Amino acid sequence: QVQLVESGGGLVQPGGSLRLSCAASGFTFSSYSMHWYRQAPGKERDWVATITSSGGSANYADSVKGRFTASRDNDKNTVYLQMVSLKPEDKAVYYCNIVKRRGLEYWGKGTLVTVSS
Repeated sequence: QVQLVESGGGLVQPGGSLRLSCAASGFTFSSYSMHWYRQAPGKERDWVATITSSGGSANYADSVKGRFTASRDNDKNTVYLQMVSLKPEDKAVYYCNIVKRRGLEYWGKGTLVTVSS
């Protein structure tokens, strides 16, 4: 059974940093790209970043490019999202996601990031 468990969220001041983690189980982690999404209050869930199965490359939404970095440890079945220079508009619940095949995807329950002074 696929499980994704996010952690690392919290309250941080503008300009601060956080590192989110997503621990995965129930599938061959090293075979799949992993995705990060976020959902701000009252808004739709938006894509944030994707990291390839090997971790060799990643893509980012324009809104986070240059501030967020996705990485992964395939030995630990964990994907990370390092966030720096956080802004109030980064406040959201952050989710990790895997798409095993078209029409079959899984989500974690999310971790809340609040950016406020």
